[in-house]
Amino acid sequence: MSKLHHVMFDIDGTLVESYDLDSELFCDSVKEVTGIALDADWGRYHHVTDSGILQEVFEMNGIPNKEETEAKIKRIFIAKLEHSIASQPIQEIPGAESFLSLLKSMSNVIISIATGGWYESAVLKLNSAGIDIDSLIISSSNDHISRTEIMKHAASKATRGKNYPCTYFGDGIWDKKACEQLGFNFVLVGNKVKHNQNITSFKSSNKALAYVGL
Repeated sequence: MSKLHHVMFDIDGTLVESYDLDSELFCDSVKEVTGIALDADWGRYHHVTDSGILQEVFEMNGIPNKEETEAKIKRIFIAKLEHSIASQPIQEIPGAESFLSLLKSMSNVIISIATGGWYESAVLKLNSAGIDIDSLIISSSNDHISRTEIMKHAASKATRGKNYPCTYFGDGIWDKKACEQLGFNFVLVGNKVKHNQNITSFKSSNKALAYVGL
């Protein structure tokens, strides 16, 4: 039997071209609800996830009714995202859907998604970019405020608790750090971070597969 591989993906800046849009709408939504102008240098936050950033901001600014305030920000953010997508659909990172389809065709590969964003926005963005999510396991900021815990949640669901080698495709320094903590094989998509395993897009499918060990 072939060795099983677990391949996990981030979303924003990894599978879809939504990093800048996501950041802009998130900051706008927080300001609309709380009046706080967020520092969008996400690397400065302890947990680089939607819920994690909000919890830190709430603590720093003495915001009461944290759950209610987060729910309101989330509703406004989703509405803004839906409005934006209606006029300008989100684009995939070149080759992303084809690469996912290729992995799905392999009997020795398990796929999951672990994003620091909320589940509802993840689905909106992936659907807008034409990425088929019907058979994909998605863990998100709905599941935990910690990126490493979100990734562990995705791994547990995808592998049913078994310890298969995992390769994570991501674009941020927080992705790289999380992989180091979890012992996951990290592949950088794009050029936001320096890393020895790097692809500019999924059109380099042979290179991406080689980094996975396939």
